[in-house]
Amino acid sequence: MSESEEGKPKTVKAPKKAPDQKVVSEADKAPRKSVRPFPAHAFSEAFEFAQAIQDASGNQPIRRITLFDQLKRSPESSASRTLITSAGKYGLVKGSYKSESLELTDRGDRATNPDQPAAVKAKARFECAIDQVSIFKSLYERYINQRLPSTAVLLDASKELGAPADGAQECIDTFISNLKNVGVLKTLSGAERVVPLEHALEQMPQTRIEGLNPLPRHNSLLTEEAANFEKTCFVVSPIGDPGSEFRRHADMILSSFIEPALQDFGLKVVRADQIAESGIITKQIAQYVWNSRLVIADLSFHNPNVFYELALRHAANKPVIQLIRLADKIPFDLQQSRTIVIDTTDHYTLVPKIDTYRAEISTHARRALEDGATTDNPLTVFLPELFMGRS
Repeated sequence: MSESEEGKPKTVKAPKKAPDQKVVSEADKAPRKSVRPFPAHAFSEAFEFAQAIQDASGNQPIRRITLFDQLKRSPESSASRTLITSAGKYGLVKGSYKSESLELTDRGDRATNPDQPAAVKAKARFECAIDQVSIFKSLYERYINQRLPSTAVLLDASKELGAPADGAQECIDTFISNLKNVGVLKTLSGAERVVPLEHALEQMPQTRIEGLNPLPRHNSLLTEEAANFEKTCFVVSPIGDPGSEFRRHADMILSSFIEPALQDFGLKVVRADQIAESGIITKQIAQYVWNSRLVIADLSFHNPNVFYELALRHAANKPVIQLIRLADKIPFDLQQSRTIVIDTTDHYTLVPKIDTYRAEISTHARRALEDGATTDNPLTVFLPELFMGRS
């Protein structure tokens, strides 16, 4: 380097940028949340907003700014904008967060109008909370007349139906909240079950509603179409009144032992208090006892109805599984039949054996359902002539 060059300041050149290189902003670097195919609010929150419109203006439009002024909320906040969007996605409200005015939809008006019959309001609420949202409608139709599945199963189902991985938990949380809010998630037989809309309406005034069949006179957990006996396991059990020892025992056996044990067999588990058809209840029970693919009889408490129905099943000469509490003695005439004995003395003895009892029921069911499995019972053993000539 020459002496003249040494005294000159050096010029630092910026590195050349590739022609196709783009400048990435910090906003672009931030992870983006997936678009959710369901509203951002539970139905209860959106419904309260729709109810506020009903209270303020009925089925007439109301200025968005006026409405939020009455609600003591900012109409331009992100929370308010999201609430309007959710109410729109539920089909409750017409107009967006940019609209000058907001108005209830026809269905939103039916759901919130105090002059509408209770059953009409309930049906409209159901249609908004479940039917209006495609993913919720699909989940509901998949699990109707069944126990509410585990969280893991619901997560898989929601992803299969289009929920993003980072929004699946929010999806099922909102779905379950909506089911409860509109009354189609009920605790029955000791477990939460997704029930038909008619079941939620049956305690309401029986107003005929367009699009609904006349309400059934009995518990509508299972529709007549669902009573496919070849896919049914009927549980013969002492049931008793709600809250009684009989009912608590029956619910525990059904939800904690029988249903989990049979979940891989493709059988719908039905108990007498879950039969849907109207008519003489004894006739319905007899049909289930006689025709179901499998019957499980709980002999606990020596209930006479149970023994009557068990005898009818013996006469049908079809598979049956017997179980009984350790505290009860197996009747003499049934001692030759295999019986699963469950020790319900206290939870210290019961809980450690839950898996064992479930496995026993599964094993008995598998054996009973095998093609060509024998169905020996007191009638076939001692009165075989009764069954001669049967196919």
